[in-house]
Amino acid sequence: MRNYRWVWGIALGAVLVGSVVLWTSQGVLQSEQQQEQDLCIDCHKEITPQLVKDFQQSKKYALGIRCEACHGSEHTSAEDVAKAQIPTLETCGGCHPDRVEQFKAGKHAFAWAAMNAMPTTHMQPMELMEGKKGCGGCHKIGLKTEDEIKAMRAAGEIHGVASCDSCHTRHSFSVEEARQPEACATCHMGFDHPHWEMWSTSKHGVRFALRRQGVLPSETAAPSCQTCHMPDGNHEVRTAWGFLAVRLPLPEDTQWAEDRVTILKALGVLDPEGNPTPRLDVVKAADVARLSQEAWQAEREKMLTVCSRCHARVFAQAELEKGDRIIREADHLLAEGIRIVAKLYEDGLLKKPEHFPYNYPDLLAFYEVSHPIEQALFKMFLEYRMRTFQGAFHANPDYTFWYGWAEMKAALTEIKTWEKELRR
Repeated sequence: MRNYRWVWGIALGAVLVGSVVLWTSQGVLQSEQQQEQDLCIDCHKEITPQLVKDFQQSKKYALGIRCEACHGSEHTSAEDVAKAQIPTLETCGGCHPDRVEQFKAGKHAFAWAAMNAMPTTHMQPMELMEGKKGCGGCHKIGLKTEDEIKAMRAAGEIHGVASCDSCHTRHSFSVEEARQPEACATCHMGFDHPHWEMWSTSKHGVRFALRRQGVLPSETAAPSCQTCHMPDGNHEVRTAWGFLAVRLPLPEDTQWAEDRVTILKALGVLDPEGNPTPRLDVVKAADVARLSQEAWQAEREKMLTVCSRCHARVFAQAELEKGDRIIREADHLLAEGIRIVAKLYEDGLLKKPEHFPYNYPDLLAFYEVSHPIEQALFKMFLEYRMRTFQGAFHANPDYTFWYGWAEMKAALTEIKTWEKELRR
């Protein structure tokens, strides 16, 4: 019996010694890897200290993810900075494939393409577009082609490629940050899309603020941007009417159908005779408008589902239909303004800008026009009409009426006044 104990003792000792050796070798290996990983952090604590603080506060850091997971391991000193890889959407997709696929299907993914598709983008200073000090600063969230990414890097622009970091700010990449309505405010505010101003002063936004302040209980229904436009974290972000509130098929209402055709002509997707143009192909490719009743209804159903979490479905449906009718009324005013300017072109009393493809107003040329009557039409379209219908859908009556509808009426009066002067 003693001999067996002696044998078992030797065996157990061997196992323990082997375990210690194995543990020690693994520990040395892990220690070496950790030291290599910490080289980035130790260096950047001196160069970009706040970046390091953000990263060390992130969930990625807590999970053991380090710099080389996104930036590769080739950059190791100040002499080879160019070897640091800049993350793309595919980099994020390695860990978040579902969210990336949702994002690719939504309107944000087309933001860069939409900006470059505008007919006068090339007429603006580079700093505003590719330099991201203007339109490009928000539209950078859109996907870029490989050629576009190469061109950006050649010009020294290395950020704004991944898209995800537009909302999940690098290097903390916080989900909690992206869930806050302020994450949307930088882009969704101002001239043509004051969504932040509309929402924050609507009953929805006010209740959200009061809940955050502790005035209302934490369980109070108070929807944010993400509640309605990203239900259950869906990154697709689409709406039934799309950004410009135009869609097909044409309505049964004869007057509205005529007005919408006029607007489609002024958007350049139909020529003055009503035939489709190459711009319609761009609209289809970027999926910025619903081009069938089924596509429109699918997005409307999604919103009704969201609204019905707080409201009776019949109430939600009635409110959304009021928004639809607001678009009809706004379209009628805008179409009247378009026809006045179009007739002045036709009669030779107003010279068409050279970059307009047809002898007809081009609303997507924006402010690149030469006469005050054209500027008034541009503001009527991109500022006042947008506020009229967007205010309605964001439950903000003041924006709908005073900042939208009333200003549309004032702009139309200005257009009619200029018409009389030109004809005189």
